[in-house]
Amino acid sequence: MGEDDMPLDDKAKRMRDLLSSFYSPDPSVSNASNSFKFASLDAINSASFDADQYMNLLVQKSNLEGLLQRHVEMAAEIKNLDTDLQMLVYENYNKFISATDTIKRMKSNIVEQFIYDLPARLGKCIKSEAYADAVRFYIGAMPIFKAYGDSSFQDCKRASEEAIATIIKNLQGKLFSDSESIQARAEAAVLLKQLNFPVDNLKAKLFEKLEQSLEGLQLKHEEMADVLVESNNPSEQGNNTESVSGSAHDALICEFAEAVQAYQVIFPDSEKQLIKLSQDLIAKHFDITADYIKKWIPVASFLGVLRIIWKDVLLMDKVLNEALLPDYSLKASRLAVKQYIKSVFSHLLHDISDSLTNAHIKPKEEVEEHPLVVFLDAGKSAVLQGSMNILLDFRQLLEENLGGLQLSDLIVDWVQEGFQSFFRALHDQFLLLSGKNKSASQDENSTESMQVEKKVPGLVLVLAQLSVFIEQTAIPRITEARSHSTEIAAYFSGGGGRAYENGPAFVPGEICRTFHSAGEVFLQHYVNMRTQKISVLLRKRFTAPNWVKHKEPREVHMFVDLFHQELEAVGTEAKQILPHGVLRKHRRSESNGSTGSSRSNPLRDDKMSRSNTHRARSQLLETHLAKLFKQKVEIFTKTEYTQESVVTTVVKLCLKSLQEFVRLQTFNRSGFQQIQLDIQFLRASLKEIVEDEAAVDFLLDEVIVGASERCLDPIPLEPPILDKLIQAKLAKEKEQNPISP
Repeated sequence: MGEDDMPLDDKAKRMRDLLSSFYSPDPSVSNASNSFKFASLDAINSASFDADQYMNLLVQKSNLEGLLQRHVEMAAEIKNLDTDLQMLVYENYNKFISATDTIKRMKSNIVEQFIYDLPARLGKCIKSEAYADAVRFYIGAMPIFKAYGDSSFQDCKRASEEAIATIIKNLQGKLFSDSESIQARAEAAVLLKQLNFPVDNLKAKLFEKLEQSLEGLQLKHEEMADVLVESNNPSEQGNNTESVSGSAHDALICEFAEAVQAYQVIFPDSEKQLIKLSQDLIAKHFDITADYIKKWIPVASFLGVLRIIWKDVLLMDKVLNEALLPDYSLKASRLAVKQYIKSVFSHLLHDISDSLTNAHIKPKEEVEEHPLVVFLDAGKSAVLQGSMNILLDFRQLLEENLGGLQLSDLIVDWVQEGFQSFFRALHDQFLLLSGKNKSASQDENSTESMQVEKKVPGLVLVLAQLSVFIEQTAIPRITEARSHSTEIAAYFSGGGGRAYENGPAFVPGEICRTFHSAGEVFLQHYVNMRTQKISVLLRKRFTAPNWVKHKEPREVHMFVDLFHQELEAVGTEAKQILPHGVLRKHRRSESNGSTGSSRSNPLRDDKMSRSNTHRARSQLLETHLAKLFKQKVEIFTKTEYTQESVVTTVVKLCLKSLQEFVRLQTFNRSGFQQIQLDIQFLRASLKEIVEDEAAVDFLLDEVIVGASERCLDPIPLEPPILDKLIQAKLAKEKEQNPISP
């Protein structure tokens, strides 16, 4: 076996043995020197080998012959290594050639083909507006253009740059086009930035465009109308969220969110501006909602609008958490709910007022036979059913949980406060409708004042009965509200989250007392209004003629008919909405005169004649007035909520006014006899409509006594003549109105 055919390990071992024998002629130190030699030989191929140290050691330990021998050996080793390297190259030459050929083919087929085809590719992208692909292709070719753009691919680079210039121009156009979507504009800005275009210089214009896009994101009337339709359609109420999610608004808000996300990447220092834009968007949402609340929308629609807003809030919060939109929206939602509750009560108050007044403006031929009943029933329904309906609406508010809202305690507080304020406002509205209350700023000659003055008495009577209904029925029903076996009021019975240092917000007892008092005020006001109208008639009757020159009476005066008509109007209104009272026909005793005959006049009972002395007449009048004064307290009693009580009170007050008018005049005998005739005719007719005959009889007597006291010659008509004139009047009435009983 030759030396070249020996294994490498054997060759190395043989070489080490030769060197060992050369450097260690003394066998005694053979072991120590061998380790050094081996270490030195082993280190010759290492990076830490020190050639100078090795040569110094070798010269010191070896003689000239040894050095020559070592030179020959090393020359042989170098030759062997060169031979081994040459053989390694020869053995792998084919592999090197094959790899080189493969690399050349790849460069030719891929790189050159892609680069030369790039301008055409960019042209196609421009035509199809696939700018994102164009930018990607161009950026991918940039390293090659940097390396070979001035040599091999010079023409290709120039054509590509021209195409990119066109693309940049088109992207700028997209960036500022009003017809482009927010997403398209943001994508254009991103692509321009990838092309190293100075986008920061366009920052102001870009944000101006983004601000303008907010107008398109505002909740529109059409979207509000869609929510209203969905909330009013029972089949759609369960799918509100799904139907809204597919709306155009959702598409726009998603584009805006993507634009915000893109702007954060394009302009890292734009966070404050983006936060302001996002907060403005949600703030305008709530502003528009507030406008719709003023117009009043159903609770389902209101909740639908809040869902839209909160959906936008949660979407924007994902891309711009720093804006803290949920916290802001929570506060705004609380305010919106509070405003909505207030608006509901305001519209309920308006509905009740309309139910009480709208029918008055209808043409007479369209008014029902008993309009006061219609007004009263409408008012009762508006108060009670309206209150029950809003309780159901408020229950939906309690059960809603938008964006994690926790408003239950606050809603309870607001509803209770709302009911208390509502009934106070309703009381004030009743006073205004009745004409009993005028604001300090209201001018006496203002339009509103004139309208109040034109209010018919019937409305005041309706307000009186409605006040009784609120006290006795509405408040208890609202307090103990039940609907479909569900305790609605239980949601509002316990009080909310605030501490009631000053007592609960809703005090039913206080409201009941308020309307109890109001009912009495309105009832008395109605009586006064009717009395004042009749008093105008009576004043005109007694101030117009010259009573001193009055002619002999020939018939009952026409004012009696007018008086009856007014009393019939009172009776008609009272019968429509007031119940019958307990039958209390108080007849006057015989000591006060007879009630069944036309001879009940005390002057005639005492057989006054021309021969009566003035002193005797004065004593009679004094005695009669003393009796009348003694019974005044019993005559004017409290008016009750009954037909008879209202009519009787009006009659009493009118007769009292009649007495005052009589005492302001001076009569001759004929004038006194005319009053005697008129009063005697009234005596029989009034007994049929009043419940206190004795008091009315007494007041009629007082009128005659007053007239006699103011008469120059108080000689009464003879009974036959008096009866004849009364019968003639009755016959005439029967002829004019044969249907009347």
